[in-house]
Amino acid sequence: MKLSICIPVYNFDVRELVFDLKKEIKAYHIDAEIILIDDASKEHYKQINQPLQNEVFNFIFLEKNIGRSRIRNLFLQFSTGQYLLFLDCDGKIVNTNFLRQYIQFILENPSATVIYGGRKVSELNPDQDHYLRWKFAVERENLPVELRKEKPFLSFQTNNFMIRKEVLGKVGFNPEFQKYGYEDLLFAMDLKAENVKIDHIDNPILNNDLESNIVYIGKVEESVDSLSNMLKDQHLSLKLSEVKLVKMYYKFKKMPFNAVFSFLFTMGEGSVKRKLTKGNVSLRYLDIYKLGLLLRMMK
Repeated sequence: MKLSICIPVYNFDVRELVFDLKKEIKAYHIDAEIILIDDASKEHYKQINQPLQNEVFNFIFLEKNIGRSRIRNLFLQFSTGQYLLFLDCDGKIVNTNFLRQYIQFILENPSATVIYGGRKVSELNPDQDHYLRWKFAVERENLPVELRKEKPFLSFQTNNFMIRKEVLGKVGFNPEFQKYGYEDLLFAMDLKAENVKIDHIDNPILNNDLESNIVYIGKVEESVDSLSNMLKDQHLSLKLSEVKLVKMYYKFKKMPFNAVFSFLFTMGEGSVKRKLTKGNVSLRYLDIYKLGLLLRMMK
């Protein structure tokens, strides 16, 4: 079994990640190739990563940014492995058996087509300026494997997953949505629609680049905008109906006080956003912020 390790690169130094992967590949004679595609990063990061052209199977530099969905589909053109392992460029390997755990699972489960390994963040509390992203990851995102298995599609993320190449060729990421947010859940629901099973294993990588509160709030706003565009397509809205924010939106939309909530949100939006920038606040404020944004964008 040959493995293609696919890493989309955008404004991040990926040298440590690449060399950690190469170390395991070499030590255990793993049949694997590493492919990097840079999605039009800043020149500073291109210069840092460029020497890796001599260290990996292929390193492609795109002149124009094509977004998180299209770049993952693009790896189909450059990979030669039976399975593709996708890793985010800001991930850090924390398990010296990382690749072998994926391979062992496939050997024991030869019918497996999509496997999600999980993610984790540092156990040390970050400073207040970076607390919100960390808090969301700890409380909502980085679930233990047994909880992920209860909702295998809703618990899927694209930071660390393996997929059979023929399945990605059949399903693929929806290329219409280039912005950050919900492309992973849409892909998971597309897999569900095709009756493709997602297996979950305990093989996480560390999120090595927690955004500041302000940057993360900006990403939240971008993700809600992306979701609103998805929901305007009736076919896609049905696929995403199980997503927590979508369920909240449809519930509020039917309630008589929907207009009152929207008005109050407009009046208090700035106050909620200021609370979020402080970092260590209840994630209920984040839920309210997302819902208020979505209700406004869907008018």
